[in-house]
Amino acid sequence: MKRSWWYRFTFLLLAGVISVMMIIPSALNFGEDSNFPVKSRITLGLDLQGGLYMILGIDFNKVYEDEVKSYARKIAFVLNDQGIKTQTGRLEKIDVTDPSHSIVIEDPALIEKAKEEIKKFFPSILRNTKEEDSHLFYGLTKVQKTTIEEQALTKSIEVIRNRIDEFGVTEPEIVSQGTNRIVIQLPGVKDIERAKSLIGKTAKLEFKMVNDQVSLATMNSWLAKAKESAIEYKTGTRFSQYLRTLNEFLTKEKLLPKDHEMAFEKTVSKATNEVTQMIPYLVEAGSKLSGDQLQDARVQIDQQKNEPYVSLEFKASGGKLFEELTGANVGRRMAVILDGNVYSAPSIREKIGGGRAQITLGSGGFNKMMKEARDLALVLRAGALPVQLNFEEQRTVGPSLGADSIRKARYASLIGAAMVFIFILIYYKISGAIAMVTLLLNIGFVIACLVAFEATLTLPGIAGIALTIGMAVDANIIIYERIREEVRRGLSFYKAVETGFAHAFWTIIDANITTALAGLCLLNFGTGPIRGFAVTLLIGIVSTVYSSYFVGKLLFELYMNKTEGQDLSI
Repeated sequence: MKRSWWYRFTFLLLAGVISVMMIIPSALNFGEDSNFPVKSRITLGLDLQGGLYMILGIDFNKVYEDEVKSYARKIAFVLNDQGIKTQTGRLEKIDVTDPSHSIVIEDPALIEKAKEEIKKFFPSILRNTKEEDSHLFYGLTKVQKTTIEEQALTKSIEVIRNRIDEFGVTEPEIVSQGTNRIVIQLPGVKDIERAKSLIGKTAKLEFKMVNDQVSLATMNSWLAKAKESAIEYKTGTRFSQYLRTLNEFLTKEKLLPKDHEMAFEKTVSKATNEVTQMIPYLVEAGSKLSGDQLQDARVQIDQQKNEPYVSLEFKASGGKLFEELTGANVGRRMAVILDGNVYSAPSIREKIGGGRAQITLGSGGFNKMMKEARDLALVLRAGALPVQLNFEEQRTVGPSLGADSIRKARYASLIGAAMVFIFILIYYKISGAIAMVTLLLNIGFVIACLVAFEATLTLPGIAGIALTIGMAVDANIIIYERIREEVRRGLSFYKAVETGFAHAFWTIIDANITTALAGLCLLNFGTGPIRGFAVTLLIGIVSTVYSSYFVGKLLFELYMNKTEGQDLSI
């Protein structure tokens, strides 16, 4: 044999050994604690091992409303800083998709100057919708709305991915659908409710000063009046929606002091997991310090009480704000609020420096409090969702469906492969046996590549492997029929094999390139299972060209060397 043949054979042998080692952990179901040198295993998709499929929706009307409220406060701050006495007015929602907020200019003579300052500080962000006496109404521009939508969707996907990565889910699929939906697939998730809680929690952390001038009895009377108007928190109601409706009602009834809002400390029953008590707090509406200034969140243990709590560490700017806030409000209570829920409201005894704070977790068993602390720290550390997400659709795929799919796919593959092998053996004889070897190597290479690339195997991916086998058989047929033609032309067996492989090469390359282009389009523009099919298809194309042509040629050279070119069974 030529030296080049031995080089090619050594490469094939090395590739075969590596492929077998990559496949063994998955084939023999080795765990990560095994002593086998390769730890990677093939990852099964949602349709094969079960898991969670969700569609989350974004209510941008609420986002627009929050944005105009925020900009109204910014406008008031800017104008007051410029010497124009200003107050925030009311929110107007004649069109829920285009809310506006009024700014009250105390000196009517300064209205034009105020408009110029607003245009100067908020260009292309706000537009003047109307004027009523000393009230200027401002809404978001179309450009700003588009920016908000794009950023909210992108940021939400990024935050959800961070949370899921920390949750420990392998190969999650998180993609946008349209402009206001996010599709999430979590293969292998067992604790569905915990996953939903971590994904959907907005984690809006705020530090707000408590107004203790209003008594508890007064606040309860407000709640009773709201209850008469059918505004009451019930099991199954979204707490954030209840809180929003309640504050709007109390503001409309002119019960709330200016720039204040209601918040609650909820007590949840350990037995029923339902809210048993809601302690009302009157807090300042604006928050000078929020979760955006958070550097880190970790679970710590209180050595005296033997209870877990969440330790917060602020960024440099956040630590300075926290120090200023505590220094200016010594003697008052500061509420630590997460998603409208008051976790604690300690009294400020002195200025707190160092940029550190903590969130206590109320009551409950140690294990329950520890789990709650870990989840809370995870959500805060992974980032806050910029918008509230609504669960619009949820499907739990059981592992039995995946097991049944794998079993049927296994039977179908074995039956299909057996039929193909029987056909090529009968039709091509010894050459058919060579084709069988190349097909088996092809399948092994594809599976080994899936493991190496940590790709996810789905049902469409199995279909891609089946298609690969068909394409590999097609490549063998092209080569063998070409060899037969050369034999009929009178060439020697050795020359016929050499010419047949040479002339079939570009036909095989041409056919596989066109298929690869389609696969690249599926990979680039497809999502979920479609991408799974594209990945296995593209890997299969490369493997097919190598195994059918190069390995096939290698084995034929060995065959012709053994027969000394005097016999060809094809």
